[in-house]
Amino acid sequence: MKAGWQTRPLAELCEVFGDGDWIESKDQSVDGIRLIQTGNVGEGVFKDRGEKARYISEETFKRLRCTEIFEGDCLISRLPDPAGRSCILPDTGERMITAVDCTIVRFNTKQALPEFFNYYTQSRDYLSTVDGETTGTTRKRISRSKLAEVPIPVPPIPEQQRIVTLLDEAFDGIATAKAHAEKNLQNARAIFESQREVLLSFKQGWLEAPLSDLCDVKHGYAFEGEYFAAEGDYVLLTPGSFFESGGYRERGEKTKFFVGQIPNDYILKSGNLLVAMTEQAVGLLGSPLLVPESNRFLHNQRLGLVTGKAEVPWVNEFFFHVFNLGRVRQEIHGSASGVKVRHTSPGKIGAVQVAYPKSVTEQHRVTAQLGELSEETQRLESIYQQKLTSLDELKKSLLSRAFSGAL
Repeated sequence: MKAGWQTRPLAELCEVFGDGDWIESKDQSVDGIRLIQTGNVGEGVFKDRGEKARYISEETFKRLRCTEIFEGDCLISRLPDPAGRSCILPDTGERMITAVDCTIVRFNTKQALPEFFNYYTQSRDYLSTVDGETTGTTRKRISRSKLAEVPIPVPPIPEQQRIVTLLDEAFDGIATAKAHAEKNLQNARAIFESQREVLLSFKQGWLEAPLSDLCDVKHGYAFEGEYFAAEGDYVLLTPGSFFESGGYRERGEKTKFFVGQIPNDYILKSGNLLVAMTEQAVGLLGSPLLVPESNRFLHNQRLGLVTGKAEVPWVNEFFFHVFNLGRVRQEIHGSASGVKVRHTSPGKIGAVQVAYPKSVTEQHRVTAQLGELSEETQRLESIYQQKLTSLDELKKSLLSRAFSGAL
């Protein structure tokens, strides 16, 4: 550590160090004093999330003897992800309190600046220290007493201000660079989507028909939950196995395996075309997937197996792109019903009208063009994603240098 710096327990730097209030659902109201929750605490930033704002009445505030919080206070979430993240409260234009899993920190500004601490909470050293003190099985958290003991580097106030100024400037530049990279990433995907629309639009020599005239959509099997396992020979596909933009998502530790008896008709083959018929997560309903391996994946319920009719020119790879067209996805999504989880059906999918070449050769040609476009898009996405990763690493490097006294 740099000469002249100290290390102090967090609580010793504060005029106020305490948890928020225990507010139950029955205590909440539609307006009044705003309840700031852990979801409002980002990594160094306040997330307003005004559409999800919750409140308590003035009467409840007095009855529960709540602690009011103010602009400039730091809030620390004792829950993941990650535990220990903090933000500085802005002026929301409302009176505010906070929830019990948020710790209120009001610094003695002769010892520590809130902005200095807020940057420190984004550093590897701080997050690693907090993570080492978290406990719990289902949901880890750090206790307030352990959080109070977390060591904080404390340079003199002028040095803290100098570091904050440097980091403000650097992070503003990084934020601008990230915004450009993210925009380029979105543009690359938008250009591919636009080209796919052009290539799959109706042309001379093409036909139009409802999907029910071209293919059959078969429900999957309701595999018994008692035979689900963390490992095995057969992967149980679910809508969570789909990318929103189509394709297979490797789920790592969340992969479900099945170790019970398997009906042969529900073992999928390489290249089979599936469509998600339920909204397990936002955007997944109607998402298509081409099975990547044979004799390993199982056709689970809520997934439709799409098979071209014998008399119809049908190439799975071509119709994968047809199912992924924005218009087709919207019609399938719009056909769904349900309150908590929306579902569609083979009959509703079959009502969607599509255009297609009447020759298999032409379908293969268009598919090859889309494959080339997809590869180029993925190459560009990889470049922009790497830039985003590099910018994140630059932030971590700057923070490490700042709090070791090397900036």
